[in-house]
Amino acid sequence: MSDSSSATTLDRRAFMVTTASVAGPALTAGCAASGPAAAPPTSAPRCEVVVNGRPHSLRIEARASLLDVLREDLQLTGTKKGCDHGQCGACTVHIDGRRVASCLTLAAKCDGREVRTIEGLERADGALHVMQQAFIDHDALQCGYCTPGQIMAAIACVREGHAQTDDQIREYMSGNLCRCGAYVAILEAVRDGAQRMKGGDHA
Repeated sequence: MSDSSSATTLDRRAFMVTTASVAGPALTAGCAASGPAAAPPTSAPRCEVVVNGRPHSLRIEARASLLDVLREDLQLTGTKKGCDHGQCGACTVHIDGRRVASCLTLAAKCDGREVRTIEGLERADGALHVMQQAFIDHDALQCGYCTPGQIMAAIACVREGHAQTDDQIREYMSGNLCRCGAYVAILEAVRDGAQRMKGGDHA
C-alpha cells in the first residue's frame, strides 16, 4: 500500500472513530417540534433514559425532539440533523433496538427506554463495530454527513432480517439518503457488514 493510500485509510478511520465516539424508511415514534430544544422549566418532569449504556436523568421540555436533546444536552453530535422532517435518515438512532428518526421522536417518550447512537457502537476494546469497518473497507462515504445514520440503519436492517438480498437492502435502506450518491458502495458495505454480523463478529 502506498504512503498516500495509507494516509487516506488512516484519515477515514480517524473520521469514523470521531463520529463513533461521536432501509426502508426510518421508523418514527412521535412528532417533535423542529428547531433547537427550548430550555425546560425547573418544574419539568424528569426523563430517565439510558443512552449508550449510561443512565441519564434529564429535565426535558415537552416538545423537545430526541435529536436536539442528544446533540444539545448530551453533546452527542454524531447523530446529524439533516432535513429535520424525517425524510433523509441522517438522524437515525436505535430505541430499544429499533431504528427511529430522532428528529420526529419526542425525547419525553424515551422515558424508561434505551437509546443507542453512533457513539455507542464502539466496542469495549476500542474496536469499531463491523458495520462501521465495512463502510470504511468499501469506501461507502464521501462527505460523511449521512454516514452515522446510514450505519445505524444498516445495523437495524440486518437485525430485522432485511438484508437477505440486494433488493431487500435497497428497499429497507431507502429512507436514508446520500446526497453524494455513494449508493453502490453503501450497498456493498451493508452486504459485507451483514455477513460479518451473521458470523457473530459484532459488538
